[in-house]
Amino acid sequence: MPSLSEAYRAHPVHINHKHPDFNSLQELPESYTWTNLDDHTISNNNIMKDTSSNSSVPIIDLSDPNASKLIGHACKTWGVYQVVNHGIPLSLLDDIQWVGQTLFSLPSNQKLKAIRSPDGVSGYGLARISSFFPKLMWSEGFTIFGSPLDHFRQLWPQDYAKYCDIVLQYDETMKKLAEKLMLLMLDSLGITKEDFKWAGSKAQFEKACAALQLNSYPICPDPDRAMGLAPHTDSTFLTILSQSDISGLQVQREGFGWVTVPPLQGGLVVNVGDLFHILSNGLYPSVLHRVLVNRTRQRFSVAYLYGPPSNVEICPHAKLVGPTQPPLYRSVTWNEYLGTKAKHFNKALSSVRLCAPINGLFDVNDSNKSSVQVG
Repeated sequence: MPSLSEAYRAHPVHINHKHPDFNSLQELPESYTWTNLDDHTISNNNIMKDTSSNSSVPIIDLSDPNASKLIGHACKTWGVYQVVNHGIPLSLLDDIQWVGQTLFSLPSNQKLKAIRSPDGVSGYGLARISSFFPKLMWSEGFTIFGSPLDHFRQLWPQDYAKYCDIVLQYDETMKKLAEKLMLLMLDSLGITKEDFKWAGSKAQFEKACAALQLNSYPICPDPDRAMGLAPHTDSTFLTILSQSDISGLQVQREGFGWVTVPPLQGGLVVNVGDLFHILSNGLYPSVLHRVLVNRTRQRFSVAYLYGPPSNVEICPHAKLVGPTQPPLYRSVTWNEYLGTKAKHFNKALSSVRLCAPINGLFDVNDSNKSSVQVG
């Protein structure tokens, strides 16, 4: 079975840009200058505690007996939600943020020792989505598949072990939370854990694939014209994000434009990814999101990217398909979808779609066509 890292390696995204030393840039270079960043942006910092507001990303207490129902509503209406009482120790969230802060504070020549190779997927480097945009993003990242040992030895030759220990502990703890969230999201659709053979006898999704992404958004001299991370959806089932206390993450919601997801002490942001959108037969949208930058403070985040085994076919679940509800997407493995994403980027979902809505309804005949519409 190919690993997720092998799947990424099979579908490289070529990035020819140099890695800048952001601390040395006193002005925003033209290559980093974006326009129209303020289109329809809603900052909900003042209403973040009002979980009933239609313009505020839902906050869900995982100890609530109705958590599954609440998650289902959040997924259907937003494609994103925040969770509290999730069981992840706050000390571990602080520790993983510290690892990121320490890593990105290293001198540029030190970070470049662990640079991602041209055909590699792990290590230091620019966002994989960089090649799809004419302008550069004001951010740097570090991707981890499996053990970070080799790269961390290059970054911290003397005391790499303590950083490795934190990453491995975070990865194992986050895996358990991802399994729990996956089951809650499936339950909200009326799907049971027994419906997934690849989940294993204990339905713990032992063979699921995951990656860890550390992100840094340095202080920017002109944040109103810079972009930390350009709009995109994740290819995952779900993504769990731990963000520092600096605002920057925004999600797009129809009718509301860009909505800020405010940092929540001890909270974690959960995004619906493309593969879960396919599994839900389009009921749960994969959320388009982006990151803005700050003039006076550096922002950090850690994303846990969670999906199925790379060669398991994902398609609209049988319980969500019927005579009046045809499958909207063809079967696709994560490995194959990464190739589609590398080619079509944010139009990847359209390229695996079987039929399109007509006057709010789906044309059943279109679902039987063998051709796939390419958006």
